[in-house]
Amino acid sequence: MRYTWESTSAANWQANLATDPSTREENESLIRPRHLALVTDAWEPQVNGVVRTYQRIVAEMRAAGWLVSILHPGQFRCVPIPSDPHIPVAWNVWPLLTDRLRELAPDHIHLATEGPLGMTARAWCGLHGLQFTSSFHTKFPEFIEERMGIPLYFTYGLAKWFHNRAVATLVPTPSLLEYLKQRGFLRCVQWTHGVDTVSFHPSRRQPLPYAGPVALFVGRVSVEKNIEAFLSLTMPGTKVLVGDGPQRIELQERYPDAVFLGEKFGDELAGLYASADVLVFPSRTDTFGLVLLEALASGTPIAGYPVTGPIDIVALANGPEVCGISEDLGEAVRVALKCSREACRQYAEHFSWGETVRIFAQTLVPVKRGK
Repeated sequence: MRYTWESTSAANWQANLATDPSTREENESLIRPRHLALVTDAWEPQVNGVVRTYQRIVAEMRAAGWLVSILHPGQFRCVPIPSDPHIPVAWNVWPLLTDRLRELAPDHIHLATEGPLGMTARAWCGLHGLQFTSSFHTKFPEFIEERMGIPLYFTYGLAKWFHNRAVATLVPTPSLLEYLKQRGFLRCVQWTHGVDTVSFHPSRRQPLPYAGPVALFVGRVSVEKNIEAFLSLTMPGTKVLVGDGPQRIELQERYPDAVFLGEKFGDELAGLYASADVLVFPSRTDTFGLVLLEALASGTPIAGYPVTGPIDIVALANGPEVCGISEDLGEAVRVALKCSREACRQYAEHFSWGETVRIFAQTLVPVKRGK
């Protein structure tokens, strides 16, 4: 029997475990919260799935009594990446980051990203023989090959150097797990993502001031999201985009019939999810896409390509009832528009942030072997 983190109270968590002694050994790391150092190249004020996932994990773990120290770009000198001035990249991080890790002396280290901070922490852990865990969030090698021509064997070789030193690498979907294993990644652990089924709810659906059907995109307006595949579709209704990024001005000029709303949050975002008729997910390189679950929790079906994320929805659910998947994105949209909104909501209810945090916490390992 396994308990999920439905309660954020450490006392309640331990009381639950006390009722079932068989879970004590399995959940020992959760009974005695310790100190976690989370190293991530993606953090606030960035708005993306990686940031949102770790915001929720950190909040849940702190509420349960953990000490969580976050090492992120905002603590270092940064330069913007050439393709997107909104994303800061830390540089010259070795002295400050390694000194900080030494001062913190954490019980556990988790490396969330393969950027300068993650790579530096990986090298430091290797130098001192320290254990850590990692997670794989984005298929950057495929994106880099497509945009820059750098072959996959080089970038995946670097990714394997980073992750194969980890005691465990968390992977968010079954299809990605199998893909990474085939590429020689070791000790991959099946993870999951959650969704706030209270905030994202079909009851928020209301008429929108646009001609229907309304096809919604939510995410960064940047080249890796493959948004032009969506905007170039010939289809009735209105294309509505929520989000910001380096491609926004260019795409607004090229597709004047589309509605660009910029970044939206909270109730306004939840209302847009529920009020749309379909969420279109044109990315081919995302490893999951939290927006998929947020749309489904809102009762809105999804349309996408047969790639990691959408195909996992099909594999785990009765796909034709909740999404349209096709290499012809227009056909995927047409199928999705016929899906059951009730089935979408029922499927999303199976995803729990509590389960996401439980797997994350149970996968953590002591920095020193034998501790």
